[in-house]
Amino acid sequence: MEHRHTPAPPDMLPWPVEAARTDENEFRWNDGGFNRVFDFHGDPTTAGLTLFSDGNHHMALEQVLRAFVAQYPAVGDVFYVTLPPNVIASMLTSGEIRLGNLRLTLAPQVFISPLDVLEPLSRHGPIHRIQPFARSRGCALMVVRGNPRGVRGMRDLYRDDIRLFLSNPERERASFRTYSETLCALARAAGLDAGALADRLEHSNPACMHGRLVHHREAPAALASGQADVAVLYHHLALRYLRVFPDHFEMVALPGNADAGPFAHHVVTTYGVGLIGDGGPWGPQFHEFLRQDAAAQTYRTHGLDAPLIA
Repeated sequence: MEHRHTPAPPDMLPWPVEAARTDENEFRWNDGGFNRVFDFHGDPTTAGLTLFSDGNHHMALEQVLRAFVAQYPAVGDVFYVTLPPNVIASMLTSGEIRLGNLRLTLAPQVFISPLDVLEPLSRHGPIHRIQPFARSRGCALMVVRGNPRGVRGMRDLYRDDIRLFLSNPERERASFRTYSETLCALARAAGLDAGALADRLEHSNPACMHGRLVHHREAPAALASGQADVAVLYHHLALRYLRVFPDHFEMVALPGNADAGPFAHHVVTTYGVGLIGDGGPWGPQFHEFLRQDAAAQTYRTHGLDAPLIA
């Protein structure tokens, strides 16, 4: 039987601090295991703006928020959440979330998510003034540095000795649908059995590992720990990991993604921003700021493009 590494501890990868405002002199503490919170950023007690966003473009959003705080220092801080769409939608409905023994009551003024998530929320809730501001550049594969399994493309995803990681089909439906539909379309284009691949992707099995809750944190951990051999990700997410963990990972381009030509067969996600209620004192300013050329350029540097629709 093939030996697989035991799971890595949560702090195996040195994740950088991500926030709209930081202070080098502030007291920082974590126990390296249980008391770490990666996708809640900033100080909810002093922030002039609270924002909920899906998480896969968190690196670009952070940079835009830093620029926003620099231009509008009176906002103080921005408290923002970068979690899957279904989680932030539930938080919006409930008005609170419990993190272990900590309960936060949160009332965001801005909501960011894929358009196909935002638009239904706007029909049945308080979100309005929805505007697209970015779109993805397709998907890519990511492996550990050196690519010890020799993963080169689609055919390798059918190998019995390869275990693929992708997001959870129930808890992260938007990203799972993007990944699954893209891989199956590429399989059909290559003359491979797309039905067999779809069945493999849908169910956790020795050939496929699903994330639990937040695949933009779980995917690199699964690869680094040896639990998975290859992960399918948005191109911009894979690019992020290569930049912050250059000694750990490398990217394998898929046909038609950002590194291999037009987006043929790739599902492209368009991201939108909306206000909640009147947006509070700072929401309208950020809503406009996110759609300016400087923000678009920031997103381009992180592997995303401007939307095709205005």
